Amino acid sequence: MSTMKIKKGDTVKVITGKDNGKEGKVISVDRKRNKVLVEGVNIVTKHTKPSAANQNGGIIQKEAPIDVSNVMYVHKGKATRVGFRFENDKKVRFAKSTGDVID
Repeated sequence: MSTMKIKKGDTVKVITGKDNGKEGKVISVDRKRNKVLVEGVNIVTKHTKPSAANQNGGIIQKEAPIDVSNVMYVHKGKATRVGFRFENDKKVRFAKSTGDVID
């Protein structure tokens, strides 16, 4: 399995699908299923039964996971591809469009 190029906390842009063009912050990453949860993207409606935690139940809206191949990292306001390289014997991510080190 290859290394995941998107991490929790990154700002990403959706490049395909119903939410094409939307940007948001990554809430969580599921490496096993290659999915990411992005704030405000891929909103689904879920019907919930009343429970101890939610007395009324009803219809709630929440984010659903989106495939990592459908998002791109945003660097300086533009979507860019991400690569890896070694600097001072440490593996770092860099933006391919500018060559700048991300983290």
